[in-house]
Amino acid sequence: MKRTSSKTLLITREGYQQLKAEHDELWFKKRPEITRIVSWAASLGDRSENADYTYNKRLLRQIDSRLRFLRKRLEELTIVDYSPQQAGRVFFGAWVELEDDDGNSLKFRIVGPDEIYGRKDYISIDAPMARALLKKQVDDVATVSTPNGPKDWYIVAIDYPQPTQPS
Repeated sequence: MKRTSSKTLLITREGYQQLKAEHDELWFKKRPEITRIVSWAASLGDRSENADYTYNKRLLRQIDSRLRFLRKRLEELTIVDYSPQQAGRVFFGAWVELEDDDGNSLKFRIVGPDEIYGRKDYISIDAPMARALLKKQVDDVATVSTPNGPKDWYIVAIDYPQPTQPS
């Protein structure tokens, strides 16, 4: 598998389905709609001062760019489903609850880098925190390097979402 960036090429099944749904929405609904508007605006004649044509043509280019990215990315990604061997340890897809010496707590899910956008409760498998937690179990200490020096986090709970049937 060729690696095109420093991002990990792993994704949860839910994350993959979201990217696929975005692709399908753009390809089957949004793009045909914008294409119709561009064709209609082009039929009006002078395109240089036609705001509908200019705006929608730009929007069509953005949609096409996103579609190219999604198609390429969906081909590269490897879906990682829960495996019973993961039980009790932190691996990809785990929900992890942590606490520090000051009583601060965190709870998040470790996912692929394509899944973290718009979610405050997801972190990338590539993040230093996630790397420090991998293979650890409840009551273990994970030491994470921070700009202020190392910080210890205690693993309070590990949970995995109920597996869904692969589609």
